Amino acid sequence: MFNKINCKNTNHEFSKEHLDFLCTHQKKKKVIFITQISLIVVFFLLWEIAARLEIIDTFLTSYPSQMWNVFLNLLKDGSLMKHIGVSTFETVIGFLLGTVLGTIVAILLWWSDFISQVLDPYMVVLNALPKTALAPIIILWAGAGITGIIVTALSVSIVVTILEVYGGFREVDEDKIKMLETFGATKLQVLRKVIIPASIPTIVNSLKINVGLSWVGVIVGEFLVSQAGIGYLIVYGGQVFKLDLVMTSVIILAILAALMYQGVAYFEKKLMKWR
Repeated sequence: MFNKINCKNTNHEFSKEHLDFLCTHQKKKKVIFITQISLIVVFFLLWEIAARLEIIDTFLTSYPSQMWNVFLNLLKDGSLMKHIGVSTFETVIGFLLGTVLGTIVAILLWWSDFISQVLDPYMVVLNALPKTALAPIIILWAGAGITGIIVTALSVSIVVTILEVYGGFREVDEDKIKMLETFGATKLQVLRKVIIPASIPTIVNSLKINVGLSWVGVIVGEFLVSQAGIGYLIVYGGQVFKLDLVMTSVIILAILAALMYQGVAYFEKKLMKWR
């Protein structure tokens, strides 16, 4: 509905009022996008100026032009794509496992009131535990390397997914469920026809939350055991006092997380059409 529209062309199937609304919405989206880009440009410009005028300590904060040089050097020696590839792989696997397993457990809790009541206090306790602080133990159990890092990412996101999705299931209109049961619908049919479609916004919201949580789990894991990845670059840069490498890695991490978030947003559009 809100696809790009040629507002100058009057040959549309929409009414004039509807067309005005769509054009206004389109212009607003364009202004928002330009403002977002402008804020980023101004931020880095002020950062560069402050560094050039020695207002800030560049040893601690680095500055954009220096970070750009570090980025180019990493790109030239081929190590950048290796580190990005490792972290992205670990994050995507942890993200998918956390989402899928969390949703399955949420369905199980909805399916059985007995299981829900039994596991409810455990879910609360697990959610309260600082998973990042437990990362060393998790890695010892799961093993050092990629497996341990993925399990760390999974442990950070799965409990939140369970609570978020199960909460969405419980908020579905009871009258709709009773109506289907009146017509003889089975539990599985209620799940497929009412619960899942009605909970799509909640599931998508949990996906968006899991993007950040998965990256947190991966970076924490890489801090501890990895020999490659964005987290490894941050730790290495801190150990040898190359804070320009640290800041560059943080910016790269932010870009990767933003791209992954946009992927979830694209998936959301497709999912909402199906719904």
